[in-house]
Amino acid sequence: MAAPSEGRVVAELGRPETPEETAARKAKNSREYRDRKTTRNLVYALVACLAVVIVIVLAVPRSNEPMHPDVDVAAIAEQAQAVSDEPLAVPDLPAGWSANAAELRRSQTDGVTAWYIGNLTPSGEFIGLSQGLAANATWSADLLARTLATGTVQIDGVDWTIYDNRDSSDDIGNARYGLTTESGSTIFVLAGTATDAEFATMAAAIADTVKAQQ
Repeated sequence: MAAPSEGRVVAELGRPETPEETAARKAKNSREYRDRKTTRNLVYALVACLAVVIVIVLAVPRSNEPMHPDVDVAAIAEQAQAVSDEPLAVPDLPAGWSANAAELRRSQTDGVTAWYIGNLTPSGEFIGLSQGLAANATWSADLLARTLATGTVQIDGVDWTIYDNRDSSDDIGNARYGLTTESGSTIFVLAGTATDAEFATMAAAIADTVKAQQ
């Protein structure tokens, strides 16, 4: 008759393991295997997701041009005209210009409603056009960071006050350079970072609107 088989000898115990210890060992090994498998599956899933993201990124067309929305100023102005009896400015600008915003804005300080257009210039700079309806000097001063006038200029028959703050070390946002003119109860403010020539182009583009309100 064959001798009964002995259990697995465990080195750290120095004796065969009991059935209970055998069952516990196998359960532990099973848990560790499942944990390792779950970790591997998670790693595989992350790698797969990363691969999909890379494919999508590579598939998206690229352009060196800045991504700026080009809004339809004329269409928005036509809708906004309902708030004013005075014509809203819609500058007819040459190629290379674009608008990234056109909207009515209401000042929280003095309640002035203004027609606003954000313009990107051919040189990559910015000019904000604000047409304040029934505006006041406080409203326009706020747009120009309460800086001081530095001169005057006439452009296409319209007299503008100049605010040249390009040499200022103060934090004045987009009010690095500005032009203002009054026409009836309306105040026009041009403010931004563009060149003198680009400001002159913008001022000329709205000259007829300014004159129509005098």
